[in-house]
Amino acid sequence: MTMTLRTKRGQESNREMRLKVMEVEDDGDRSVFVFDRPRDVKGTAFLVHAHKDGPDDQWLYLPALKRVKRISSANQSGSFMGSEFSYEDLGAAEVEKYTHRYLQDEPCGELQCFVLERIPVSEDSGYSRQLVWLDKDELRSMQVQYFDRRNEHFKTMAIEDYAQYLDRFWRSSRITMTNHLTGKSTVLVWSDYEFGTDLDARDFTRTALQRVR
Repeated sequence: MTMTLRTKRGQESNREMRLKVMEVEDDGDRSVFVFDRPRDVKGTAFLVHAHKDGPDDQWLYLPALKRVKRISSANQSGSFMGSEFSYEDLGAAEVEKYTHRYLQDEPCGELQCFVLERIPVSEDSGYSRQLVWLDKDELRSMQVQYFDRRNEHFKTMAIEDYAQYLDRFWRSSRITMTNHLTGKSTVLVWSDYEFGTDLDARDFTRTALQRVR
């Protein structure tokens, strides 16, 4: 994955990372992000234990400090590594974490979408509500608008360039998060998806973060 940070004036900085995700039966996924470039973030690792009920467990390993920092649920609205994505955005959008309300049908590009409003159940969420556009045919998220605790629309996430893998899995290769208050944006671009890999559950633990390479 590449992460491109853009300022309001269009200046860019790039980062490269790897992402592993392991599905867990009857719970949320386990995910670990590992930064490879540039040198100042190399070795930084972020671990998420997502849950269907209750807040996700999250830890950040900072190689310069040689320690693992737990991200409390109250702090998950903070910026992830200086990007326009929050720690909360990188958790799992499980159905149980929101109340949902159907609003309307409307076109989204060449597709037709359902527009839904979802309200976070957790009081620690940085959002008062979110508007989600799902395409009717495959129920893929196409756009999410985020409203802060003052109910101001301050971020929009656009999910693009979907492809289907193994005739089953739809995955986007480009996600852009735009902050409307600051004019900054962050673009994530994925490549080289692999499915059915033999992942080790021991690599998705807090202690494993310190030996990630």
